[in-house]
Amino acid sequence: MKSVVDELEALLGPNRTIHSRDALLAWECDGFTIHREPPLAVVFPESTTEVQAVLRILSKNGVPFVPRGAGTCLSGGPTPVGPSVVVELARMNRVLDVDAVDRSALVQPGVVNLDLTTHVKHLSLHYAPDPSSQSVCTIGGNVAENSGGPHCFKYGMTVDHLIGATVVLPDGQLAQLGTESGPRPPQGLDLLGVFCGSEGTFGICTEIRVRLSTDQPAVRTLLASFADMTSACRAVSDIVGRGLVPAALEILDQATIRAVEASVYKAGYPEDAAAVLLVEFDGEEETLDEEAGQTRQVFAHHDALRIEEATDPRERLRLWKGRKGAFGAMGRLSTDLYVLDGVVPRTKLVEALEGIYAIGKKHFVVLTNVFHAGDGNLHPNISYDGRNTEETARVVQAGHEILELCVKLGGSVSGEHGIGTEKINHMPLMYRPQDLDVMARVRRAFDKEGLCNPGKVLPNRSACAESQKWPAMIARVLGEDAAR
Repeated sequence: MKSVVDELEALLGPNRTIHSRDALLAWECDGFTIHREPPLAVVFPESTTEVQAVLRILSKNGVPFVPRGAGTCLSGGPTPVGPSVVVELARMNRVLDVDAVDRSALVQPGVVNLDLTTHVKHLSLHYAPDPSSQSVCTIGGNVAENSGGPHCFKYGMTVDHLIGATVVLPDGQLAQLGTESGPRPPQGLDLLGVFCGSEGTFGICTEIRVRLSTDQPAVRTLLASFADMTSACRAVSDIVGRGLVPAALEILDQATIRAVEASVYKAGYPEDAAAVLLVEFDGEEETLDEEAGQTRQVFAHHDALRIEEATDPRERLRLWKGRKGAFGAMGRLSTDLYVLDGVVPRTKLVEALEGIYAIGKKHFVVLTNVFHAGDGNLHPNISYDGRNTEETARVVQAGHEILELCVKLGGSVSGEHGIGTEKINHMPLMYRPQDLDVMARVRRAFDKEGLCNPGKVLPNRSACAESQKWPAMIARVLGEDAAR
């Protein structure tokens, strides 16, 4: 009897079907390295038709699968939970169409975020959502997590830039979400909005129609350093309180500044500052003069130590270099990095940060902060050695308490990184059992058999019962001899 791997190899060939144990280690985790589990196999489809064929094979055999792009997710989204086949979409990386008049692009899910902007740069267009990992993360992954980025304060999240998507459902059927004229038909359900942020649990999008934004005529970037974090956070509230709408409002704390300045991402940030605030405006030159002037007034009112302003592309790139490279610079502090993603109201930033630093001290962990201040989207970073089980346990406990604090302050456990496996046990902090049941019913509408990225987002009360089926399923996928 043919195994599932035999069927997948017959479909895609041996070069696009990986199942040797050593090779599978490359897919055992994403950016959330606390959770590791290798898949049973990895397949590399290159078209919508091939994705359909793969899912039909898996559905027929009752085999769970996990969609995956670049693996930059920070919550365990594309990491298997139990025996699964990873459907790797990195080879589906073509820009299929660009409509410069309607300002849209049709892309495959494996297109790298920044590559899309590069592709349309000659048209004075760009793709606005810009996660810090934009040079490597993919559009398909951005859709799965509803990713944001530093410029989401003005331009919004991924969902705000979606027009339509071709989705392969878990049984191999095809669904078209959205329309040529927008993400939902008149008086219709916004199924595209529901799909975006579903973390790969509803199906696999194989073609994505996104909005493109017109390049602004001018950009002004300012960097202010402060003697304390409180002043930096209050400056953010005052900027927004004046009715200004910057494209970005980003804060880095002193520990992050020092890590950045000691790395290849060195940007010339003052290492004696407790915090730096990066503010960017875009628009007409005349407007920027006024906005930059008001921002300088706010900086002065909060006793900024130093103010820099970039008016040319080279200086702007320098100021952004440290912010974009902050997570990479953390590699200087330890072997592993746990990047959290809690959200609080902007007016609670000071209280939240004081609590976060106290939690870090309580659990003796190395903690740094870099975050989207305009949205109150905090990214506490805990550096640790994942080989040390005792240290890892302290890190996990500190992370739980940080997210619990965010909820207590009226916020959320996630702003853009998703729930995955990282925050699955935090969901009851925000939602009642009745709420979680509604979410589960919506999920079943897309995935009746529960094969699509199982064990993610929603707490699973039947996990023990499911695990009893694993030996038989492993045998179906790999064959009886391999399973032994």
